[in-house]
Amino acid sequence: MRLSLRYRLLLPLALLLLGDAAATAWAAAIAARNAEARLAEQQWAVVHTLAEPRPFPLTERVLEQMKGFSGAEFLLVHGGRPSIGTLPDPNTRPPADVPPAVAAERGEEHRLGPPVTVAGTEYRCLRLPLREPQPNAGSDLYIFYPESQRQTAVRDAVRPPLVLGIVGGLAAIGLTLAIGTGLVRRIRKVEQSTRAIAAGDFRPMPVPASKDELSDLCRSVNDMARRLAEYQDSMQRSERLRVLGQFSGGLAHQLRNAAAGARLAVEVFLAENPTADREPLQVALRQLARIETNLRQFLELGKPPAGAKVPCDLVELVDHVVSLAGPQCHHAGIALAWQAPGERLMIRGDPEQLSHLFGNVIDNAVQAAGPGGMVEI
Repeated sequence: MRLSLRYRLLLPLALLLLGDAAATAWAAAIAARNAEARLAEQQWAVVHTLAEPRPFPLTERVLEQMKGFSGAEFLLVHGGRPSIGTLPDPNTRPPADVPPAVAAERGEEHRLGPPVTVAGTEYRCLRLPLREPQPNAGSDLYIFYPESQRQTAVRDAVRPPLVLGIVGGLAAIGLTLAIGTGLVRRIRKVEQSTRAIAAGDFRPMPVPASKDELSDLCRSVNDMARRLAEYQDSMQRSERLRVLGQFSGGLAHQLRNAAAGARLAVEVFLAENPTADREPLQVALRQLARIETNLRQFLELGKPPAGAKVPCDLVELVDHVVSLAGPQCHHAGIALAWQAPGERLMIRGDPEQLSHLFGNVIDNAVQAAGPGGMVEI
């Protein structure tokens, strides 16, 4: 299954958000429990205060003052009937199913009384029996703590961790989406550039200013594109050279056949006309033979040389080359001075290669001398 890079980035974030939600819920639960524990301690502080021996009776004025201090409602019941209290309706009958308040043991937390509904209002109620030597002995004091105040206190305690967790989670989501979107956009640009390179477009892509792994990747892609462009140019040159080699090989082969046909025609002419002037035609034959040799060397270009060396007369080779250059020098008015030595100079070498070498040297000298000049060998 193909999973987008964006979702691969968001998956760890989702796990972190789940952890953040769990931590936020735990912190909110702890805050709510602590808030209820504080309210319970306040309620039980009143219980402990009233449970101690006191010289004054519980009057309506005293209960009103206690209400102002604690925020709770009080109802004093004697013989099962309401006596005095701070409730809006002084004749409100107390709930019958509230057990007597029992103080918590050492190390335990006090808890709020059970929920009750009195005159349409929800309270948490504690029932405190008043015994001797209290002035109101034989009576029950009901302490009603409003449920709305408990809920408000719990909400106030839970709100900070919830707000902090939600804001932190939203900020993390927004930041991750922004970073992931920017990263995916840059990766898609690299993908588009690689597709363009695959299609033959080797133009470099812009490198981002940020110094990170994606910038290094862009530079590597540009370097690859440059190398591919150079390789393509090299391949195109090689292809042109290959085509040119095929064309020139065919042309050289045709020229060689034409030179061989011309040489054969001259030989036939000399055989059929023995009285004709043979010297110019012999020069033509030698030039045609030289053309054939050059064309054969061209056709064998790229092949390893045979390297066959045979005994050959150096004087004869130079004399042969001079005879080939004679008509050109005569036509251009160049004096060609060559005095062959009286003895033979035998060497071992390739006669064709040596003739080609000496011919190039003498041709260069003739071209350098120019009309009216002189070449001495």
